[in-house]
Amino acid sequence: MVNDDVLRATLSGPDPDGWLDDSELSGGASASLIPAAVLVGVATGVTPGVLLTRRTAHLRQHSGQVSFPGGRIDPEDASPEAAALREAHEEVGLDPSHAEILGRLRDYATGTGYRITPVLALLTPGYVTQASEHEVADVFQLPLAVLLDPAAPERRGAMFRGAWREYWVWPHPEQYIWGATAAILVHLARRIRGK
Repeated sequence: MVNDDVLRATLSGPDPDGWLDDSELSGGASASLIPAAVLVGVATGVTPGVLLTRRTAHLRQHSGQVSFPGGRIDPEDASPEAAALREAHEEVGLDPSHAEILGRLRDYATGTGYRITPVLALLTPGYVTQASEHEVADVFQLPLAVLLDPAAPERRGAMFRGAWREYWVWPHPEQYIWGATAAILVHLARRIRGK
């Protein structure tokens, strides 16, 4: 099993491989993308996993979808890390002192016009979450064992806005994990496994 020290060594520092792009992105300039940050929180201990949320059904954008805690980077945020920690506190009540920032994954450009910076963190044992009723319908984890199984994520495809689009889907008994969240999880898994 992967322990804290292995994760810390594997995930610390920047991810040097450039951008990840959503297959639906239709060539917009990167400067026009809205900057956002998400907290990719890896919990260790008895039930290791990656912290995820399911957004409430009434939200204007991405309603009901599984995501990492996060959102737009505000002008007052000093960095993507500050934005990710602020958003995680607002959305799931995560105390920033329970998140040890390790580094970042590659930025991810979405077809909906965002440039997401995934901020990696180890979540200390005993961290507590309290979902924001307005934004978050559920807080859960994707087990680390599933994340590290190379056969777990599936490639699926569908017609979207008149074009064929392929995307990743992760297995979970209660949630549908796809899109940008699934792609970031695929990259995280490959980085941890060294492939």
